[in-house]
Amino acid sequence: MDTPVPHPEDFAHIRIIIGMVLGLSLARLVNGLTRFVQHPGSNRIYAVHLGWVIFLLISIVHFWWYEFHLSRIREWTFPIYLFLVVYTMIFAALTALLFPDQMNDYKGFEDYFESRKRWFFGLLAILFVMDVGDTLIKGSDYFRALGAEYLVRQAAFVLLSVSAMFIANKRFQLALVVIAIAYQVSWILRSYDFLQ
Repeated sequence: MDTPVPHPEDFAHIRIIIGMVLGLSLARLVNGLTRFVQHPGSNRIYAVHLGWVIFLLISIVHFWWYEFHLSRIREWTFPIYLFLVVYTMIFAALTALLFPDQMNDYKGFEDYFESRKRWFFGLLAILFVMDVGDTLIKGSDYFRALGAEYLVRQAAFVLLSVSAMFIANKRFQLALVVIAIAYQVSWILRSYDFLQ
């Protein structure tokens, strides 16, 4: 049987739905951040919360960039499409958790984040697991090109996310988000400088 030739419209169709969900996710983060400028006295900034906002901003932009490699897929199936939609929706859920519709029941972002951190870190762990599936979808050559560091990175992020669900120490929480941001920026600069 001949290998099907990918049609440019197939990838464009998938790219549109991914772009819509990611665009809404970015908009939610930007709108949430502008609340601090619009109403500086209403909600105090909590460094851990703000750090995860920055991490997600970087991660969403990164995700959108490396999803270009989906153009390598020769044959699109509904399970692949559904997987990608669910994966993208995890980003949307994480951004909604960082900036809820209303905060009336909480004293501020610290109180809110601490009360919802198990949900946040649980979804973050799922996101890193799904990233492995996303990478495999792009093909074994692409997967191997990322090297052993990729799997170590994913496993470490999953374990740290699960640990953060149960560790209340705020120094740990702050150190984790600072390390996560620094590593994410390093990973992007070392791995995804050019579309290839």
